[in-house]
Amino acid sequence: MIRKYRESDIDQVLDIWLSASIKAHAFIGSDFWRSKVGEMRDVYLPASETFVFESEGQLAGFYSLYENTLAAAFVSPNLQGRGVGSALINDAKSRRECLQLTVYSENLPSINFYKKHGFIVLDEKMDELTGHPELVMECCC
Repeated sequence: MIRKYRESDIDQVLDIWLSASIKAHAFIGSDFWRSKVGEMRDVYLPASETFVFESEGQLAGFYSLYENTLAAAFVSPNLQGRGVGSALINDAKSRRECLQLTVYSENLPSINFYKKHGFIVLDEKMDELTGHPELVMECCC
């Protein structure tokens, strides 16, 4: 079930975010992602509207909205490919008229996932933190 994030979810959300980030972004060193856990906990999650997918008392994934931006969408690596991500994206789309996101150009599985869910590429830009190109995508559904 998808529900609103609670503060008690923080450890599971951070574990999912870190493990999924390292897996999806192998082209960026894992130390970079580990160095961002504090910012995720103290800045990004508190500033966002976050929802989690819970199954049998454990979190399988989550997404965060910041205004009309899908700021994060992550599924635990061992649960990917089981519909959790699709459920999360569909829920996010139901909460906004239009959603934008950025995704690394090298992350082809995620790009294809977003395209499958109605997102189109609007632009390409450089991520200043990593120096890797990103695509700006949007879905008005």
